[in-house]
Amino acid sequence: MNTLKGVLEERKKNGIKDEVGKTADKITMDRLKLGEQELTKLDSLQVEKLKSAYNDFSPDLVKFMLSMGTQIYFQETNLGERYRQIATISALTALGTAKPQLKFHINAGLNIGLTEIEIKEIMILMSIYSGFTSAINGTNMLKEVLTERTKK
Repeated sequence: MNTLKGVLEERKKNGIKDEVGKTADKITMDRLKLGEQELTKLDSLQVEKLKSAYNDFSPDLVKFMLSMGTQIYFQETNLGERYRQIATISALTALGTAKPQLKFHINAGLNIGLTEIEIKEIMILMSIYSGFTSAINGTNMLKEVLTERTKK
C-alpha cells in the first residue's frame, strides 16, 4: 500500500490525474450462505469436499473458511472474478508452497472462463517476478489440472 501511495503521489506531481473508482458494494447476504454460493461458482463440489473432509473433525474450521475466508475474498466488488483468479493464481504460484490451493484456483479459473493460454501467460510472467522455479512448478500444476480435466 505504501508503494501504491507513493506511485500515485508521484503521478499526481507529474500532472496525471488517476480515477479513484467507486466504493465497493456492501454485503447484505448471510456470510455463510455467500461463502458457499461463491465457492460453488468456482468449483461445484468444493463446499461438499470441505464439509466431508473436516465437518466431523472441526466443523468450526469449515464455517470459518466459508463465512470468513471466502466472504473476505469476495466481499469487494470492484475486482471481477476473472481478475481475482488471475491475482490468486499469480500469488499462489509465486508463493510456491501452496500446491493444493494453486491446483484448486487453476481449476476455478478455468471454470469461470480463464483460458489455458491465459494461465500459461501467468506462468511466464511469474518467471520474471518470482523466478523460473515457481513458474515451472506452476506450469507443472497447470499441466496436471489439464490432464485431469481431459480424463473427466
